[in-house]
Amino acid sequence: MAKEYFNKLIALVDKLKIEEDISMPMEVKHFFSGAALYVNGAICASWSPMGLAFKLPEQEADDLIAKGKAKPLKYFAKGHVKKGYALFEDPENRKSSTWKKYFLKAARQV
Repeated sequence: MAKEYFNKLIALVDKLKIEEDISMPMEVKHFFSGAALYVNGAICASWSPMGLAFKLPEQEADDLIAKGKAKPLKYFAKGHVKKGYALFEDPENRKSSTWKKYFLKAARQV
């Protein structure tokens, strides 16, 4: 299952041409049951069966969650909420261009 999300994440990053806007090294790796985008060695986004998650400024993530646009991220059902992360469920049901601003903001934050 992780390979499916690995391929989806690589395809989305390529489609959005994220590497044109980020000058730091980028790499997609397997991550739990999904895949994660690392920029300069730090995780900034992940795609898993739960959805597409971004590491954002904490206040922005909190605002997105409060407005119902995103959910809090927990890697495990009984795990703690990851502060500063916004999880978007069903990312394929939105235009791919929706995600570019979040990728760039997350990548520039690391």
